[in-house]
Amino acid sequence: MAIYPGSRYNISIITCLAILLSIILLPTDIKGIPSTAAAAADPELDLTIIYTNDEHGAVIPHSPAVDFYPERKNPTSGGYARLATAVEQIRQEKAAAGEPVLLISGGDYIGGTAYSWLAPRGYAPELSIKQKIGYDAVVIGNHEYDYGPYVLADYLLEAGYPDAHDETVVLASNTKAPPDHPLATRDLYRDNHLMVLENGLKVGLFGLIGKDAVSVTTANEPVEFTAQHEAARLMVNQLKAQGAQLIIAVTHSGVEEDRELARDVPGIDVIIGGHCHTALQNPVIEQDTVIVQAGSLLEYYGRLELAFNLSTKETRIRNEEKEIPFLHALDYTYLLDPEIDAVIDLYTEKLNDLVAEKTAGRFEDILDDYIMLSDFEIPNYPPLQESPAGNFITDAMRLVTREKTDHEADFAIQANGSIRGSVTPGTMPHSFGKVSFYDLVEIVGLGKGPDGDAGYPIVAVYLTGDEMVNVLEVAVLLKVLMGDTYFLQISGLRYDYNPQNAVLFTVPYLDLPIPTTRAVTGAERYTCEGRQGFDDEGYISLEKDDQDLYCLVTDSYVVSFLPMVGEILPWLNLVLKDREGNPVAEDDLDELIVYADGEELKVWQTVVEYAANQPEGDSGLPEVEKYYASTAQRINPVWSLPLITCPLLMILILLSGLVYFFRRRKMRKKVY
Repeated sequence: MAIYPGSRYNISIITCLAILLSIILLPTDIKGIPSTAAAAADPELDLTIIYTNDEHGAVIPHSPAVDFYPERKNPTSGGYARLATAVEQIRQEKAAAGEPVLLISGGDYIGGTAYSWLAPRGYAPELSIKQKIGYDAVVIGNHEYDYGPYVLADYLLEAGYPDAHDETVVLASNTKAPPDHPLATRDLYRDNHLMVLENGLKVGLFGLIGKDAVSVTTANEPVEFTAQHEAARLMVNQLKAQGAQLIIAVTHSGVEEDRELARDVPGIDVIIGGHCHTALQNPVIEQDTVIVQAGSLLEYYGRLELAFNLSTKETRIRNEEKEIPFLHALDYTYLLDPEIDAVIDLYTEKLNDLVAEKTAGRFEDILDDYIMLSDFEIPNYPPLQESPAGNFITDAMRLVTREKTDHEADFAIQANGSIRGSVTPGTMPHSFGKVSFYDLVEIVGLGKGPDGDAGYPIVAVYLTGDEMVNVLEVAVLLKVLMGDTYFLQISGLRYDYNPQNAVLFTVPYLDLPIPTTRAVTGAERYTCEGRQGFDDEGYISLEKDDQDLYCLVTDSYVVSFLPMVGEILPWLNLVLKDREGNPVAEDDLDELIVYADGEELKVWQTVVEYAANQPEGDSGLPEVEKYYASTAQRINPVWSLPLITCPLLMILILLSGLVYFFRRRKMRKKVY
């Protein structure tokens, strides 16, 4: 049939083309799901997720806590009472729209501030507060094991589990406690959890602890961890079989491991992450899985706005269309929730009693007892090099151990991973220059000793001068291979090293680094009293063949790694010895713990003591020496030709000689 201009068939074709074009040009969101028209065409169920991670006992506003002032603008961040206010505002907003809200934590709520010291004493401040705020799910991270799995079990029992799973489920899908362990027998964690929300959406949750988090877990035995991806596949299948429409993995793994998980395990819609303390201002999208993380210490809380399409079974993000950021700074603009603030006050009273007990009454208030004054920050940065905070802490470990015990304490080392921040004095008119007990111990308060109380104890190990040089070689090697967490700060010596000489080469396939054992170009020990100086007075060369015994102090966590050096690199073997020079077996390292007044001497105690013993200023309070405003030239990189250059040059010269020889020989033959 012929189609004439102006006929009704022309109008039909134009209409069809217009409809087709509108479908093609329909706006989509980052997951490829139509964002506006599709919402009208296909029914959707909305969901808001509020998320935090790596709170590390940051119960109150901090950085520094001494700056907090409830009635004034102040620079502090975080705090559960502020978070409770923010969460309640969002819940009220969403209730009016009939939209459910989930509140989830990516783990490591224990370990960091002095509030976590209450865990070994039978209290559960962090998780109990989370329950009152209304967290729906939390995952067990590596720092939940800081005081061991039996203390963790008691902590969960104190927080009301297993009954409390109905309100705040504790997830640990790849965690396997022995059948007779209270974590297992008392049902204190769950593999997965299915929630049917108010709008009918079925949400499945499971939780993982990642490979890196497992590697830095300090006291998990006899609890073991299974392969993350295998556990995730099993959980996804189980949750789908239960009818879950949207699946959330709550992980304590780090962003890179979360991306690997999303690539390898299909069916995960959202990953609420933790462990690497990354503040993701925008989600990472991997294989259609949305990955989010909110930094650490409650500096931020995250807000993820989602819509689940009942027809396509896909999830889209609504933050951009609603103009809602993913991360929100938890600052002074959020007033304290009075109910949560009152609960925090009760735990603060218990903590004050504990501090008074552990300091023999010298300090009785974690916030109002000012240990020292400083008009500058003592920073623990930049990474991978000597820091003023590292010098202050190792000086405290060495000098206070020497003062309070009969150990010589020639040297001290501490790993950056055990130094949790800078020494930051107050900046407000009411707090200017003040360093409180709480703020100081926050940076050195991790771990526990055999006595069961919080804080890693000081250990004193004896090594020869030759072995001490090997320790420095190991320090250089750790910097190159393991990163900032394992970088060692030092006191009582100084050394130069060439970073290019840390590793000669790496054995292919085995991925085994072969160290040169010649990265350290010079080392000197400090022999005078007090902290070491900048000039050459009191320094004596520490030689490679020195067989004299020296006392090295560190903490019980760091010392546990030293025997591994000889196992991995026999040519850098270290034989840990007591003061008589007798070797101490790896299983007997507790024998090296230092005691003062009949109790374990904790790292945090040496730092508090050293700060309180700084020279008294005009104010009557100790004032930190300007020495700690900058570094003290203890760890000095020097640059020269790497050792590998010499054999390469020799090979090059040899090859050049051979080429010259054969060319001359060829020319002679031609002439002949």
